[in-house]
Amino acid sequence: MIVTKSNKKKFIPALGYDWLTIFYDVAIKVTMPEKKFRKELVQRVAAEENEKVLEFGFGTAQNLIIAMHGSPKTKFIGLDIDPKVKQIAENKLKSENLEIPLVLYDGGTFPFESNIFDKVFSSLVFHQLDTEVKKHCLKEIHRILKPNGKLIIGDWGKPSSAYRRFLFYVVQLIDGFKTTQENVEGLLPVYISECGFKNVTETGHVDTKTGTYCYYRGEK
Repeated sequence: MIVTKSNKKKFIPALGYDWLTIFYDVAIKVTMPEKKFRKELVQRVAAEENEKVLEFGFGTAQNLIIAMHGSPKTKFIGLDIDPKVKQIAENKLKSENLEIPLVLYDGGTFPFESNIFDKVFSSLVFHQLDTEVKKHCLKEIHRILKPNGKLIIGDWGKPSSAYRRFLFYVVQLIDGFKTTQENVEGLLPVYISECGFKNVTETGHVDTKTGTYCYYRGEK
């Protein structure tokens, strides 16, 4: 879904392999309480009228669709690197009769000016990034947020139990141990703080069939 090395167009697809991308939505439905974790993510974004909100790693646009239906006067934009997933997302938006700009980038500098977004949110992206790229993307998000802007991330985090840790090995086998290990060790909020965000907190979690999905929040 998102780049693995900054300034290069190599990336890990949504399910680890490009040919599996078309099965991403089905995989989420089978392994996760989809309505619950997406609803809670969008609630935490709390998009307001006329705010400019970016989803980093829009995937198949499922989060954007829910968010747009709940806040139709918010200016949503999506950013991703995968042209195949963008096509799926565009077809979904068309079927929902929604117009949301979906932007592709090359894995380097985000194609936006500084200080223009009120909020940036992301789901199931950072566990696919190595340490260098995690921090690069967090710094770019910090750059494009307005002062006091909000970052909301939903992703795999420190397991709530030994059983959830065991289940998470499935994700690691698909997406790789190198990029996912930091998430399971609970390092993502540490990196968010290191990249300039204040008041970084874990605001909750949802247990799934493949691990513990955590919500993180930070402010510029």
